Amino acid sequence: MSFAGVIGLFRARPKQYVGEDGRMALGDHLRELRARLLRSVLVLTIALVAAFFFYDRLLALVMDPYQAAVRQLDPSTKTLATINGVGGPLLFQLKLCAVAAVVVSSPYWLYQIWAFIVPGLHPHEKRWTRLFAAVAGPLFIVGVGVGYYVLPKGLEVLIGFTPIDLTNLVDFGEYFSFMTRMLLVFGVAFEIPLFVVLLNLAGVVSGRTLGNYRPWIIIGTFVFAAVATPSTDPFSMLMLAIPMTALFIVSEMIARLVDRRRNRVSYANLADDEASDIGGIDDVRRSRLSDED
Repeated sequence: MSFAGVIGLFRARPKQYVGEDGRMALGDHLRELRARLLRSVLVLTIALVAAFFFYDRLLALVMDPYQAAVRQLDPSTKTLATINGVGGPLLFQLKLCAVAAVVVSSPYWLYQIWAFIVPGLHPHEKRWTRLFAAVAGPLFIVGVGVGYYVLPKGLEVLIGFTPIDLTNLVDFGEYFSFMTRMLLVFGVAFEIPLFVVLLNLAGVVSGRTLGNYRPWIIIGTFVFAAVATPSTDPFSMLMLAIPMTALFIVSEMIARLVDRRRNRVSYANLADDEASDIGGIDDVRRSRLSDED
């Protein structure tokens, strides 16, 4: 592909061959998917090349948690960071720059996914996807930030099990994979309350149901935090479980507010002397389905 073709790929919008009935042929879906995939791959490649120019800063960012953990270790604990193999340094540099490229370019390729899905949604579903796109990114970043803050404590606990007479040789490629998994776990975990709110908006679960199962959900949150965190220290578990619990409580409050608003809208047209069922979201949903039939 020529340079002019690359520029034209970014300027032209992918064609959406939507018929009068709101449907698209399978071939048109595939052509649109190919165009958006090509755009995403090109942006990822550009971000990868740019990341090589900031390799030293990225390396310092990755090494800071390890160095902070080493400073807190007992003086008798010996540890040494290494990179194994002839091609180990190059492989580590490629992995680090690739992860940085994926993170930096995530707003673009996430938008491409969203733009590919949106034409097939109903108007009210599009409103929910906009809410998801506006909140999911900041929540994920906050989760990654909390994971980065907790990481030195987890490393300190794990490396602290090294016997006095032995030296812990930390393979930096393995350490980077451990760090990536931990940050990803924290980022994804912070998205769970958002999915709870979306399920409530879709009418799948009500705020009253969430309140009834709140104790079990909190226990499950702590169990999930204990299993999901790669480190074994209780500090990392609490730093994941406590914010998740707080976010769940907030999502339950939002769900209850949505239920109240939905009930008010449902009974707004009733006469003053007309009886109404004090049911909930399930009764409202059944009445709407019967009206549609």
